[in-house]
Amino acid sequence: MLRVAYALIPGMLIYSWLFGWGVIINVLLATVAALATEALMLRLRQRPIRMYLTDGSALVTALLLGLAIPPLAPWWMVLIGTAFAIIFAKHLYGGLGFNPFNPAMIGYVMLLISFPREMTSWPAPLSLSEIQLNLGESLTYVFAGILPADVRLDALTMATPLDVLRTELGLNKVMEKITASPIFGAMGGTGWEWINIAFLGGGLWLMYKKIISWHVPTAMLGSLALISLAFYFIDPTAYTSPLFHLLSGGAILGAFFIATDPVSGATTPKGRVWFGIGVGVLTYIIRAWGGYPDAVAFSVLLMNMAAPTIDHYTRPRVFGHGGK
Repeated sequence: MLRVAYALIPGMLIYSWLFGWGVIINVLLATVAALATEALMLRLRQRPIRMYLTDGSALVTALLLGLAIPPLAPWWMVLIGTAFAIIFAKHLYGGLGFNPFNPAMIGYVMLLISFPREMTSWPAPLSLSEIQLNLGESLTYVFAGILPADVRLDALTMATPLDVLRTELGLNKVMEKITASPIFGAMGGTGWEWINIAFLGGGLWLMYKKIISWHVPTAMLGSLALISLAFYFIDPTAYTSPLFHLLSGGAILGAFFIATDPVSGATTPKGRVWFGIGVGVLTYIIRAWGGYPDAVAFSVLLMNMAAPTIDHYTRPRVFGHGGK
């Protein structure tokens, strides 16, 4: 778990550099809330607090959820989402090892459904923003909702590239005109491409250290790339390139750090491949035709429900036993 946390650091640093102090504030708030809620639930369940509190699982949940919540989100929203993830998605199922769903994604989806306005208010990246808040100004806005006197909220926020793409395509605009906007970079969304490359580096390091296997990331990213490439060839004016889908939003983070959860995902080697394919295909389907611009959380949770069935049908044959 600690190595997973280490692998998130490069992406987290670039994320905070491009989008401001709100990223670090979110992560710190989520970490405090996760550890406090974990300790409380362990005490109520009469489990050894120190042993379970230091296993790193609550920390990883906090980091993933803190990175998924928009920077500069209200402090109470981060605390509610994190506490919900630890209590309802983890401990009410029996704690680590028994949760059928990824806790961080349960917390994220709960916040997205309950507070859609706050969860879709993203700050503009460094190169596109009119103003950047310093640490003190960021803390004041997060905890008190107060901006500097000469700063308006719409000068700080803008839609994400995936949201812009979905909205503009809904207005029957062609891809060439949509991607001419400065919010779109050379390979993906402006700023997001570098964040995802940093998370890719961290994920490859986890594979090198054999903390995760290649099955889920390769299957998820490969299926997402293939299906997006197919539709891009069919109609490039209505569908965007595979690079955009891979390097915008949470695809890389989801492939290496979320879908690889050993508890809520498939466990057999072949099952992990099918699990990853399912996440990748669902991500594209929801992005292209669904109501949410980024679909990694919903895709992972849907495949979490399918994981036991996938494991049932992909169990390796026991040595010495015949089969049809």
